[in-house]
Amino acid sequence: MKSMNGLQRFWQQAYLLRLLVRRNIKNQYYRSFIGVLWTVLNPLLNMLVMMFVFSSIFGTEGITLDYPIYILSGNIIFNIMRTSTAGSLPCLVHQRDMLQKTKVSIRLFPAANVISSLVTFAFSFVALLLVGLIRFASNDFSFHWQIVFILILLPAVTLFSLGLSYFLSALYVFFRDIEHIYSVLLTLWTYLTPLFYTVERLNNETVSKIMVLNPMYHYVEYFRSLLSGVLPSVQEHVIIYGFAAVMFLIGCIFMSSVKNKIAAKL
Repeated sequence: MKSMNGLQRFWQQAYLLRLLVRRNIKNQYYRSFIGVLWTVLNPLLNMLVMMFVFSSIFGTEGITLDYPIYILSGNIIFNIMRTSTAGSLPCLVHQRDMLQKTKVSIRLFPAANVISSLVTFAFSFVALLLVGLIRFASNDFSFHWQIVFILILLPAVTLFSLGLSYFLSALYVFFRDIEHIYSVLLTLWTYLTPLFYTVERLNNETVSKIMVLNPMYHYVEYFRSLLSGVLPSVQEHVIIYGFAAVMFLIGCIFMSSVKNKIAAKL
């Protein structure tokens, strides 16, 4: 009987999660004339702007991957973390009424934001393929079979983003100023990740050492290696899943430790 109740609860939670994800996607481009098509156009337009600006400032020296692909690939991977964590910050507070009136797991709301960001990534990946086809036609880019290892990378990025989302959403309940602090930190994190430049181009030993401690650097470089036809080493696989496991564990432990206090604070 307990197993049946547990199974029923699981399907109820899964159904609610699907509804939350669907709502997030709809709200993202609510009343937009071209709607969800912006999930394809947005990364393309950002790529064009960054190409125009940063190719002049930093140049493309040392970048072996086609520069448009280089920029777009870094941005769409980084955006999984950026959009899911930024969206998760106030998610528990915004769902105060539902959490107070129903027995819904607080983990569902950050998880919905992370899954929504993966849906956005899927559309952005289509944009990457379109640019790849255009660059392929001009002999500036080649497709490689190693791209299938994106299926190895995505779970690691998802787990890392989910753990960070758990941590931030729970912290926001007690410390609302974290929204403004995290916005600044996210900007710093963006510029400390080589989205439009190479680490070698900086020619700074201190920054290079800091970069190794940046999880998003490893996720971005892993993806670019696949696009270049290079399979990352076993060590790199350990690193990307190591960061993911540690962040997920921190997020879960912190959320569980303040779970009862969250209900009272809301």
